[in-house]
Amino acid sequence: MKHFILLSSLSILLFSCGTKQETAKQKDENIIPVKVMALGQTGVGGSIEASGKFTTDDETYLSFKTGGIINNIYVKEGDAVRKGQLLATLNLTEINAQVSQLELGHEKALRDHQRTQRLFNDSVATLEQLQNSRTALELAQQQLNSARFNLNYSSIHATSNGYVLHKLANTGQVVNAGTPVLETNGAGSGNWLLRIGISDRDWASIKIGDKASITTNALPGQTLQGTISRKAEGIDPQSGTFIVDIKLDDSHAKGLAAGMFGQCTIARAVSSMDAWPVPYDAVLDGNGSEGFVFITEDDKTARKVAVRITGIEKDKVLISAGVKAGAKLIISGSAYLTDHSPISIIQ
Repeated sequence: MKHFILLSSLSILLFSCGTKQETAKQKDENIIPVKVMALGQTGVGGSIEASGKFTTDDETYLSFKTGGIINNIYVKEGDAVRKGQLLATLNLTEINAQVSQLELGHEKALRDHQRTQRLFNDSVATLEQLQNSRTALELAQQQLNSARFNLNYSSIHATSNGYVLHKLANTGQVVNAGTPVLETNGAGSGNWLLRIGISDRDWASIKIGDKASITTNALPGQTLQGTISRKAEGIDPQSGTFIVDIKLDDSHAKGLAAGMFGQCTIARAVSSMDAWPVPYDAVLDGNGSEGFVFITEDDKTARKVAVRITGIEKDKVLISAGVKAGAKLIISGSAYLTDHSPISIIQ
């Protein structure tokens, strides 16, 4: 009997030890190894990458004030021009005839007024006749001034030092008043811009004065520096983006031409909130500006929290609003976790 009791006790003890080992083994199997990163004390804004075309802030379409037949165009596309240089003229036969007619009309109105003045002094003409002659003289003078003004603007002169970008008409062509004939810019004076189009979210996250680094295939190995000088207050209907101008800090950059493509990286700062760049794998169930991450507060348990996605870069996601500085973010093994899953941190 004593032997039986001893054997039973031994069996129970062995069974109990086996059960504890199996439980511990199962517990170890439920613990998920993860990697973590500590969020910095301050967030960063990340950067915006965009592309656009080089241009200047003084591109101008030049045209004649009056319509007529183009007599001559003295420049070609790509030509350098100086401020005040004669670029194109109209055939002036018709406009000169109009000026001559109005000069004759003005001379007649002047004679009529002088004659009426003498008659009025002799009490032959009335005051009304004198006033009418004066009005006719002034009217003829204003018409003559207008014709002479049109004559002066029947030729096109360069408005600044620069280059001819496009020739939009040819000699002998009949053009209406205001029809563009040449397009020029002020590249000779610098003033280079990179004009880009960005989304509404990126537009809201940058401000005038933010710095940008610019590269172009035309200048391999060179990085130009620029500053945001203008943000359009409305969307561009053609591209569906918001136009932003980046003014080059080196206004006399060599090797650029209007229409060349350039790429830029704009350093931005996130206002009113901190944001941290984290690996893509750390963010789960991303939906627009919302997503989830896992953090740990005791290095033993994972906790699922909602975050705001404030931006996406080439290999990072910017998160905020849900995590705080110093939090330990789980960046590896998140796909196997649920809220309050046991974890073990690995290096």
